[in-house]
Amino acid sequence: MNRFHVHVGVADLEKSIAFYTGLFGQEPSATKPDYAKWMLDDPRINFAISCKEGAAKGIEHLGLQVDDQAELGLVYGRLRAADRPVLEEGATTCCYAQSEKSWISDPDGVVWEAFLTTGDSTVYGESPDLAVLASGSAATGACCAPPISGQAKSPCC
Repeated sequence: MNRFHVHVGVADLEKSIAFYTGLFGQEPSATKPDYAKWMLDDPRINFAISCKEGAAKGIEHLGLQVDDQAELGLVYGRLRAADRPVLEEGATTCCYAQSEKSWISDPDGVVWEAFLTTGDSTVYGESPDLAVLASGSAATGACCAPPISGQAKSPCC
């Protein structure tokens, strides 16, 4: 079963944790100095917030989290069928988790990820440049970014 994912950039992590704890009626399932996450069953959502220097505030990206490789394959197929560039990140560390993921943006630049979490991490990890992905030109000219499906890796890597 898929789980909807929302990641919001916030200015004050502690105030935001207090707000969302009250809104959801439960404490976060994970907290770090710059991050918090609620794994809710009603509604079924992975809701995350982070406070990163220089990052935009508000909705950073949306996503679909799956429970197994078979579901991931189905969602990846839907991404490819959407007729937009797909950034196939593959195995990565992001948001204090080990994951397998790909990224896409809708025609208006709303960034979506599809992912399977495979384990925890003690570090936040890195994400691709979401602004570049939102522009529809992900990995075009970006040094060492994962290639868009069907494109070669950047020669500078």
